[in-house]
Amino acid sequence: MKKLKVLALVLAAVMTAGMLAACGGSGGGSPAPETEAPEDTSISFTDMAGHDVTLDAVPERVVALSAADCEILFAVGAGDTLVGRGEYCDYPAEVLDLPSVQSGYETNIEQIIELDPQVVIMSSMAQSEEQVQALEEAGITCVVSEAYDIEGIYTSVRMIGTLMGKDAEAEQVVSDMQAGFADLAANPVEGGTVYFEVSPLEYGLWTAGSGTFYNEIADMIGLENVFADVDGYAEISEEQVIERNPDYIVTITMYYGEGPTPTEEILSRTGWENVTAVQNEAILNLQNDELSRPVPRLVDGAQMLYDFVTGTVTAEVADAAEGGTEAAQ
Repeated sequence: MKKLKVLALVLAAVMTAGMLAACGGSGGGSPAPETEAPEDTSISFTDMAGHDVTLDAVPERVVALSAADCEILFAVGAGDTLVGRGEYCDYPAEVLDLPSVQSGYETNIEQIIELDPQVVIMSSMAQSEEQVQALEEAGITCVVSEAYDIEGIYTSVRMIGTLMGKDAEAEQVVSDMQAGFADLAANPVEGGTVYFEVSPLEYGLWTAGSGTFYNEIADMIGLENVFADVDGYAEISEEQVIERNPDYIVTITMYYGEGPTPTEEILSRTGWENVTAVQNEAILNLQNDELSRPVPRLVDGAQMLYDFVTGTVTAEVADAAEGGTEAAQ
């Protein structure tokens, strides 16, 4: 009987000690360690349309509607978060394995919602307010990324870096771009004029003027943009190009293997025979969008133009290297 009483007292003492420990202890016992506050994983920033964006954590499922934003996501090391892409996103090659959604002015909201993204990155020009509202009502955060000049590209890279928890990687991308551009600016060419054809004659001639990265690159490497007096992107006439008589022509028109190449088409235009760039066949056609998208590869495009103007690479070699069909000679 005495043994049972002793056992009961021992059990009572053990239980009491356990409760005291759970409550922080008393009577000289060591206090329990304080519980650390949970780490704040939220993200807050202002996008390139001036909208405040707040997320509880780095998104794991992203849809990027513009080709530039797809490239930047991969450049900062966040390409693995993409679950869908705009139909024109084609670089790097692995992005083609992702589901594509109809983008631009006819963006297919249903296709995006079916992919169940947490975030959609888009440009403000391509989506309507109604489309944005429909996405947000579905619980999807919309982020606007839109760059027109080189500084805007840096802003876009840094913003996407913040969105994806890749600030250090984004800063490295910007640093590499700045260094590449600085190298080009340090050894400019000896002058000359250039015409950027961003839309071919077939669809109406458009060019890039002041306020665009095209114009900045021309200045950077020592060329004069013959349409520097034009603000942004503008439609022009054949007569204007002929009158301004550029020494070099850069076209970003794609070639799909049928009919004349973009270079051949320009060389054959009636009335362009006396344009210096046509006479000298000084026409550079870049096939992989190095000089047409606000992305880190713009440094490569600037280098290609510089090499072409300085004679380091011929138009034929550039075309062959970049997917064109003209044979290198």
